Amino acid sequence: MSLGEIWAILRRRWYFMVPFTVLSLLGGAYLYATVPVSYQSQSSVGLLDSSAVARLAPTFGNPISNAGGSLIVTADVLIRTLESGDAAKELRGRGVTDPYTAGFAPASESPLLVLSVTGTDREKVLEETNTLTTFAGEQLDALQAAAKVPPAYTVQTARVVLPQTPVAKSKSRYQDIAAVVILGVVSAFLLSILMEGVAVVRRRRSLVKTPRPRRARTPRRERASALNRQVDAAAILTVYLVLAFFIPSNLALPALGGVGTPANVFALLGLLWYLATWLGGRILPAPGTRLARVAMCVLGVAVLAAYVADAMRQSSHQEVLGADRGLIGFLVWVSLVVLTSAGMQERDRLDVLMRRMVVMGSVVAAIGFYDFFAATNIADSIHIPGLQTSVAQVTVMDRGSFTRPRSTTAQPLEFGGMLAILLPFAIQQALDPVRRHLPAWRRWGPVLLMAGALPLTVSRTSIIGILLVALVMVPRWKPARRWTAIGVMTASVAGFKVLVPGLIGTITALFASFLSNSDSSTQARTVKYSAIVPYLKEHPLFGRGFGTFTPDLYFFTDNQYMLTAAEMGVVGIVALFTLFVTGIHHGGAIRRLARTESDRELGQAFFASSLVALVISATFDSLSFPMFAGMFFLMLGAGGSYLGFLRREAAATVPTPRDIPEAPLRQLVESR
Repeated sequence: MSLGEIWAILRRRWYFMVPFTVLSLLGGAYLYATVPVSYQSQSSVGLLDSSAVARLAPTFGNPISNAGGSLIVTADVLIRTLESGDAAKELRGRGVTDPYTAGFAPASESPLLVLSVTGTDREKVLEETNTLTTFAGEQLDALQAAAKVPPAYTVQTARVVLPQTPVAKSKSRYQDIAAVVILGVVSAFLLSILMEGVAVVRRRRSLVKTPRPRRARTPRRERASALNRQVDAAAILTVYLVLAFFIPSNLALPALGGVGTPANVFALLGLLWYLATWLGGRILPAPGTRLARVAMCVLGVAVLAAYVADAMRQSSHQEVLGADRGLIGFLVWVSLVVLTSAGMQERDRLDVLMRRMVVMGSVVAAIGFYDFFAATNIADSIHIPGLQTSVAQVTVMDRGSFTRPRSTTAQPLEFGGMLAILLPFAIQQALDPVRRHLPAWRRWGPVLLMAGALPLTVSRTSIIGILLVALVMVPRWKPARRWTAIGVMTASVAGFKVLVPGLIGTITALFASFLSNSDSSTQARTVKYSAIVPYLKEHPLFGRGFGTFTPDLYFFTDNQYMLTAAEMGVVGIVALFTLFVTGIHHGGAIRRLARTESDRELGQAFFASSLVALVISATFDSLSFPMFAGMFFLMLGAGGSYLGFLRREAAATVPTPRDIPEAPLRQLVESR
C-alpha cells in the first residue's frame, strides 16, 4: 500500500480521525494546564574515612566501613538505610513529603552520594533537600553508634555540593502529554484502517452474491509522485538500515532514552504501515513464517508479566520510565520481525535486503578501521539537532596501546558483536554462485572488512564470535574450500602480527588472564554475579520489570542472561532462549529443505549467526544496544521468511494423488 492510498483512506474516514485527534489534543492541553511543573534539587555528600585509616585497623574496628578501602560498602549501607521504610517515615515527620532518592553519583567509583528531592513547590523542595542532607549524616552516625564504633574509627560525611536551587523538570510532564496525543492519533489511524478493511470485505461479498455488469472505463493515468509509489517491507527496512548503521546508536530522542534512536522510531512507523496494509486487506502474512512471530509472542508474555510485576511493587519513578521504555523497545523488535517474516512477499526483495545489510555493515566496519588507526572515534564528531547521547561519557576507549574502535555503535562490544552476527552472511554472499560474475573485490570486500575489523576491537567477545563462525561454517565446506579457508585464516594472523605489532599478543594475553582469573574485568564480572543474587531472590519468576535494571540505578551486568534474569525472571530466561533456539532452528531447517548449494550455505549462515548471538550474549548485555538488537531481530525474521519461501517451494513440487495419471494407478491395482 502506498502512502497516497493510506492518505486517501484517512480522508474517507475523517469522522474517525478528526474527533479522535481533537480529543487527544484537548486531553494534552488539559494535562498541560492542570499538571504542575516539577522542581528538583540535589546535593552531594562524600564519605571521609576514619582518622585511624593510616594505621592497620584491628578486628574490632568499624564493622560497616571498608577500613583503609574506598568506603563503597559504607556508602551502599547508607543508601539502603535512607531508602528504607523507617527512614521515609522519619523524614515525613520532619516535613519531607515529596519523593526523594539517594544513590551513587553517576560515573563515580568513590563513595560520593547524590541526594535529590522532586516536588511542585520550589521553596519547599529546597528546604526538604537540606533536611535530607542533614538526615543522611545523622543516619550514618546512628548506625555507627548502634555498632559501638570507637570514635577513632568513625566515618564522617562531608557536603561536597550544597543543596542546589531547584530547577524545573518538565520532561515527565511533556512525556505524558505526548503519550495522550500519540495514543489518540494512533487509535484513530488504526480504527480508520480497520473500518476500511471491513468495508472492503463487505464489498467483495456483495459482488460475489450479486455480480453487476460494469461499464468499461478508460483507465486514468495516475501521476507518478512520491505518495503514489508502492511501498513494500524491503523498502521500509532499507531506510531502517540506513538510519541504524549511519546515525550513531548512542544518539536518541531525549524523551525516549536509549530506545529513541531514529532507526527505532522509523521501525515503529513501519509497523503502523504494515498494520494499515494488513487491515486494509492489501497484504496477508506470508505462510509458513509463523514460528518467528510465535517466539516474539513468548517474549511478549515475559515482557508484559515483568511490566505487571514492576507495577505491583514500590518502584521508583526512574524504574517506571525504564519499564515504559522497555515496552517501546519490545514494539521495535516486534516491528522488525513482523516486517521481515510476514511482510516479505517476494524472495528477490528479501535477497536484496540482505545484500544491502551486508554492504552497509561493511561500511561501518571500514569506519572502524579509520577509528583504530587514527586513534579516534568518528561518531564523536557527529551531532544531529534534536538528538542527544543516551550513553554517559562515551569517549575513546583504549586497551593496551590500542584504541578500541566503535564506529557508529555505542560501544566497542556492540561493534564487535554486530559484525560477528553479520559476518556469516557476508561469507555466504561471497560464495553465492549467482554473484560469481561480479569482481572479486565486490564479493570478498565485505568479508575482509568485517573479519578484519573484529580483532581491532581488542575484545574477547569479537574473537569468540569469529571463532564460532569459523567452527560452524568451515567444517561443512568441501575439502578444497576448507583447506583454503584454513590457510587464509593462518595467513591473516601472520599479517596482523606484521601490520599491527603487538595486537595478537594483547589478545592472547586477554584470554590468558581470563583463564588464570587474573584479569580485572573478569574479576569485576565475577563480583557482579554474587551482587545480583539478592535481586533474583526478590522476584525469581517475573523479575523486577523489563528495562528497569539500569546502570544509573544499579550496575552494569555485562551479561544478557543475568540482566534478563533480573528484569524478567525465569520466564524471561525461557523467552530469551526461545529466541536464540528459534534462530538456530531456522538455519537448520533451511539447510535441510535446501535444494541448491547456495540455500544450504544460507541456512548455515543463519545457524552460525544465531549461535554467535547465543554465546556472546553471555559476554555483554547484547540486547541493551540498539544496533545489535536490531540486526539480531531483523535476521530472526529474515530466517523465518526464507524458511517460509523454501517450504512453499517444496509444497509446490510435491505431487498430489490428483497429479498422478489414472492409467498407471489401474495397472498398479491389477498387478496386485
